[in-house]
Amino acid sequence: MITVHNLTKTYTGNTVLNIEHLEIQKGNSFGLVGNNGAGKTTLFSALLDLINPSTGHIENNGFNVSKSEDWKSITAAFIDETFLIGYLTAEEYFYFIGELRGQNKADVDGLLSDFEDFFHGEILGQKKYLRDLSKGNQKKVGIIAALIGTPEVIILDEPFANLDPTTQIRLKKIIKDLAANPEVTVLVSSHDLMHVTEVCERIVVLDKGEVVKDITTSEQTLKELEAHFNK
Repeated sequence: MITVHNLTKTYTGNTVLNIEHLEIQKGNSFGLVGNNGAGKTTLFSALLDLINPSTGHIENNGFNVSKSEDWKSITAAFIDETFLIGYLTAEEYFYFIGELRGQNKADVDGLLSDFEDFFHGEILGQKKYLRDLSKGNQKKVGIIAALIGTPEVIILDEPFANLDPTTQIRLKKIIKDLAANPEVTVLVSSHDLMHVTEVCERIVVLDKGEVVKDITTSEQTLKELEAHFNK
């Protein structure tokens, strides 16, 4: 379970995040939506201990993320291309992440073989540094790297951005397959209301850093979200 306690983040007097309490149950597929500046990436960054909250804290499986390292072994994320190492090839990066997570080369190769369709012949064997790949292909690498070592918590910030329609469809299947595992919690932020509605069983709407809607996904959810953002 992930629990947010009295969390705020303020920059130069401007509060960009203000969440009194939020719980994400283990095994949930959780979506986070909101306009630019709503606080989505700030929340994920706090969850990954990339920023220090102004007040409050977040617990990941009982561990305070700012005071413990124990949550890191079960958590993986791809926020943006800064998570990559630009001077490595895709293979070198996958093996590097695998080594960090206790996976040998054969383990990593076995996982990569499951995603050949997703890579679409554009990632492996290209002899290109990650910095020379397109934004979309960098995103493919980052997303799949986040799956190495069977993490229990997977955080993906705007995973559908910069991906072509075919890859978006394949990514939706990947996320749904992950979410089908009751031991895996998947957190996804997205500007695309349709995609997040299709892959998440629960959706929270942030507005100016605050939770304004908390919805269990149903057939009416997309219309409800569209109505909210069309005010």
